[in-house]
Amino acid sequence: MNKLVINPQNVKSKINKNIYGHFSEHLGRCIYDGIFVGEGSSVPNVHGIRTDVVEALKKIKVPVLRWPGGCFADTYHWKDGIGPKENRKKIVNTNWGGTVEDNSFGTHEFLELCRQIGCEPYINGNVGSGTVQEMSEWVEYLNFDGVSPMAELRRKNGHDKPWNVKYFGVGNETWGGGGNMRPEYYSDVYRQYQTFLHTYGDSRLFRIACGPNGGDYRWTDKVMELAGGYMDGLSLHYYTVPGTWSHKNHATGFSAEDYYETLQKALLMDTLISNHTQIMNKYDPEHRVGLVVDEWGTWYAVEPGTNPGFLYQQNTMRDAMVAAATLNIFNQHCDRVVMANLAQMVNVLQSVILTKDEKMILTPTYHVFDLYQRHQDAMLVDSWLRTEKTGTETNSIPQISQSASLGADGKLTLTLANLSLENSACVDCTILGGKPKSVSARILSGPMDAKNDFDHPSAVYARPFDGVSITQEGLTVSLPTCSVAEIIVDRG
Repeated sequence: MNKLVINPQNVKSKINKNIYGHFSEHLGRCIYDGIFVGEGSSVPNVHGIRTDVVEALKKIKVPVLRWPGGCFADTYHWKDGIGPKENRKKIVNTNWGGTVEDNSFGTHEFLELCRQIGCEPYINGNVGSGTVQEMSEWVEYLNFDGVSPMAELRRKNGHDKPWNVKYFGVGNETWGGGGNMRPEYYSDVYRQYQTFLHTYGDSRLFRIACGPNGGDYRWTDKVMELAGGYMDGLSLHYYTVPGTWSHKNHATGFSAEDYYETLQKALLMDTLISNHTQIMNKYDPEHRVGLVVDEWGTWYAVEPGTNPGFLYQQNTMRDAMVAAATLNIFNQHCDRVVMANLAQMVNVLQSVILTKDEKMILTPTYHVFDLYQRHQDAMLVDSWLRTEKTGTETNSIPQISQSASLGADGKLTLTLANLSLENSACVDCTILGGKPKSVSARILSGPMDAKNDFDHPSAVYARPFDGVSITQEGLTVSLPTCSVAEIIVDRG
């Protein structure tokens, strides 16, 4: 028996809605074809941005979107992507596939995308090949409402008022492709760059420093020690890679052992956040600096026949289970985690949307974000879980993943995932404070390799769930194998 106890009276931290953020890089078909088709396209669009994609993203209430990278950010010079499109510089995307980047999607187009979705922009600045002046002028172009060269340039390019961009990252993966720096050196570089990222008007800039790669705890320690007082957020990158980086699993055609290995590696996120939080607590006990997990998700071998530099992969129920378990982990750590960005939004890695010409499909991962959206800006409540083990001898994992929150409407939202492929789960849920008045639920479930494709776009989707019963103490939930449920409890 799996036992869950929830105490709605013990309210903990707010689950920042930005935990449900996304990431869009100039990589493969994420921007071009995926998000941006141009105003002359036969695909329905507004200012060149796909209408179907925007509507789907609005439905899951995307709160924040990171751009232009990723690795691309540290080769990106923002002035190449403004002004008349016919005059914009064409460059080679040396990071991803060696394709020609024509810069037709730049600052104005990205901020128009955010306007259409209704989300906050998170812009990542170029430290690797850029300059302090270039980054400083970008912030001025974005946010200054007075008389200055950059404000006048923005007006000349058709946008009178500033965008008041809040979130700004100083470099990307500076420990690797963003400069191969040591943490001591990057700390000084960060301190220099952030000095010239000015706050204009009432929009205080939230400055995000480049944090560690996975379990590089020394990076966190040194950067927090030397630069922690100058930042608002510290990033963390961690990808779930079954197999090895040189011999990755495929997104489809995998075994049950592969499935459990993937989930075991995904669940490592809890350990990483706990350990990095302990280090951050040493220098920032007040939790003034937020942890920003701005790249996470599954990473498999690319689909056969596609450009290896485009990182295009299918998306199955295995990915949905990774998303469910990871989002539950973020919720549980919302006292320190203030933002997370799934990599990536469309057509790249663990995307929520796949496109092909005029067609669009929603992946199983998309439906998890749909099931979890009530957690955005809700209050995490205290919960305790005792669960069985599942998996294999090599890859043993907890059967159940969960988180619970209290919304502004007073209703309790519980998200439960049964990670087992072999065993359904009965979860005995005690809700302290009285018997629930009513309950509604939805579920996403299916075989581990179930997917949506362009011939079968609705094979996997969330549907009403009747496996929840009200008891005197709370609820009994009967979860099928490989499933994710959203349960909304009205306590009266």
